[in-house]
Amino acid sequence: MSTANAPELAARVQASKEALDAHVREIIEWHFNPETGCPFWLNWAEKAGWDPRKEVHNYADLDKFGNFEDDWLRGGPVRRWVPKGYADKPVYVFETGGSTGVPKSRMQINDFRIDYEQFSTTLPDAAFPKGSDWLMLGPSGPRRLRLAVEHLAQHRGGIAFCVDLDPRWVIKLIKRGEIREAELYKQHCIDQALTILRANEVKCMFTTPKLLEALCEKIDLAKYGIKGVFCGGTEMTPQFHRFAVEELLGPDVYFAPTYGNTLMGLATHRAPAKEDNWAIIYYPPAPRALLEVVNPDNPLELVPYGATGRVRLTTLTKETFIPRFLERDECEREAPCDQYPWDGVRNVRPFSKFQKSVVEGVY
Repeated sequence: MSTANAPELAARVQASKEALDAHVREIIEWHFNPETGCPFWLNWAEKAGWDPRKEVHNYADLDKFGNFEDDWLRGGPVRRWVPKGYADKPVYVFETGGSTGVPKSRMQINDFRIDYEQFSTTLPDAAFPKGSDWLMLGPSGPRRLRLAVEHLAQHRGGIAFCVDLDPRWVIKLIKRGEIREAELYKQHCIDQALTILRANEVKCMFTTPKLLEALCEKIDLAKYGIKGVFCGGTEMTPQFHRFAVEELLGPDVYFAPTYGNTLMGLATHRAPAKEDNWAIIYYPPAPRALLEVVNPDNPLELVPYGATGRVRLTTLTKETFIPRFLERDECEREAPCDQYPWDGVRNVRPFSKFQKSVVEGVY
């Protein structure tokens, strides 16, 4: 789906690559400078015996790091990830949901604010009116998402109302086979949302596919004044995309699917087109984070456009440097487009080799 001609798009793709390479050099200098870098990466470089500031000149050179190990982010001490350049700044610690084991942690200062302010520019004002209040029907606790959605609402001039939802408890219930208890807990969360919606003039919301379906079983969101829903989670399939737009929400509520996590931030959806057949196409927030689709058996090899592979994440901010992290997801590789002149991903779903070991819970 492109309105630019091939030479124009190729020029924009090349310009984005050059900007990315410059950004990589800046980030490497920051994280591996003894004055500004974090203890983890400074110690890593000392043990590795090479100086990334001298050997990493562009994005492709990040392959020299090999694949980032997710166990590095499990446990503590978390302070090893705080850059010396930010030693005097207030620090947040956000954790993943723990669906693959011990939760991973990411320290942040302003990244969640920056990411969601950028995301805000992609939301149509007609569906997410400035000054409107929000419902955050998603995970609470040590989750980046809760504070990020709250900041998004405040950034757009609204108030965010949040429910109390512990996804780790849901995962435990499912693992123990207590499906009825998990369903009751889900209904407990929906009851909280209904209390908020009945008492306040909420027009915008975030939720997950499972919770959106459960909420729509109770009420008509359009009649309650909801104009826009942004939604993310592992159940976000083309089938659910169609179901949400045509059956759950209808023509008066805008649906914005997203793909995100604690380590990346969030990737925004490309405007759907008829020829996409409800496929969900996301583009990462380059140059702050990149998504690539690689051969599962050779993660340094990109698959061709349209082919299926495993998602590989690289996060490049001054707060967080995560090179070549293999996600638990698979998808198809999507070509650059007018709006996003860098690689995207299509129809992200749990990595088939992990499906039996990952319990998603409310997502």
